[in-house]
Amino acid sequence: MNALMISKALVVGAYHGKLRELARLGVTLSLVVPSDWHGVAPECTQASEYEIVQLKCIFSGRNHFHFYPALGRMFRGRHWDIVHVDEEPFSLVTFQAMRLCAARDNRALFFTWQNLFKKYPLPFQMIERHNFDVAQAAVAGSAEAEQILRRRGFAKPISVIPQFGVDPHLFRKRDAGRLREKLFLQSAFVIGYIGRVVEEKGLGDLLDALALLSEDCVLVVVGSGPHQVALKRRSEEMGMKTRLRWVSAIESTGVPEYLNAFDVLVLPSRTRRNWKEQFGRVLVEAMACEVPVIGSSSGEIPRVIADAGLVFPEGNAPELAQCVRRLGDSGLRALYGKKGRARVLAYFTHEQIARQTVRVYRSVLSGETCV
Repeated sequence: MNALMISKALVVGAYHGKLRELARLGVTLSLVVPSDWHGVAPECTQASEYEIVQLKCIFSGRNHFHFYPALGRMFRGRHWDIVHVDEEPFSLVTFQAMRLCAARDNRALFFTWQNLFKKYPLPFQMIERHNFDVAQAAVAGSAEAEQILRRRGFAKPISVIPQFGVDPHLFRKRDAGRLREKLFLQSAFVIGYIGRVVEEKGLGDLLDALALLSEDCVLVVVGSGPHQVALKRRSEEMGMKTRLRWVSAIESTGVPEYLNAFDVLVLPSRTRRNWKEQFGRVLVEAMACEVPVIGSSSGEIPRVIADAGLVFPEGNAPELAQCVRRLGDSGLRALYGKKGRARVLAYFTHEQIARQTVRVYRSVLSGETCV
């Protein structure tokens, strides 16, 4: 089976485990990634198991506006059994790829995380309709995303599969004593957050919860974003400057070490009018490392965690603080750590995601209904 995948998300090296698994399952794979995504070069540029093609990206960093001027040249003289556009159906790059597929009678599918029903302005309604007409199938990252896609009128087969899994050999329990020492955390109870520092991620609630906890609780924020300056100022005003550690963005392969330095990982996302948490990948990464997780009730978080961690009502800092207090019990942390690891191995590894993806490819090529 010969497949082309187009994905800006795969500038992240840790996500490539799924591609290695696809190759192991017999897929001859070519990957298109942007040569630069919002100032960041791809972490993985060569692979022995599959082809990586870096293309110049117009409107780099603009999720739904970007496209590749040289993509058409790639299609000339080459044929793929299936083209997997790892982008939303209303995105310009999906429209670009689907037009090329339609002209060459390539079978194609797209991916969606969209879990809110929105009315798109022109020309995005027309783009989405065209992509619905050309694609033979779709992959949705969650059951809620599948429901939204149906509401929008996509009547063809949809398979619910998270976009990327976790490498359980990379994300595993390990000693992080040196990192804790480097961050002056030897005697602290460490609450960790990894991700974008934006208002909707609920870090303001995490600060409020920290203020309700004992002085030995320290918050480590790994990431950066436009809300960082305001949060730093607020932490200083609250007299908690010494209880926070700020770490700028790190390479994806460095995430496991930081996760293992945490006593608990928190994802306190807050739903907004135009956004709610679509998955929360850092949750499954932490769970794979046997780090207990706490998540808000926003979007997909409760379904990702299930019974392998704690969930609090989004925006409720006292309830979040109470969850942290509960996980002060080392025995309970160990229990949730084991349950989290088991849940990842059952549902969220690269191997699991790749096997489901290959089934979708085969269904599309045979004309069967995806399951």
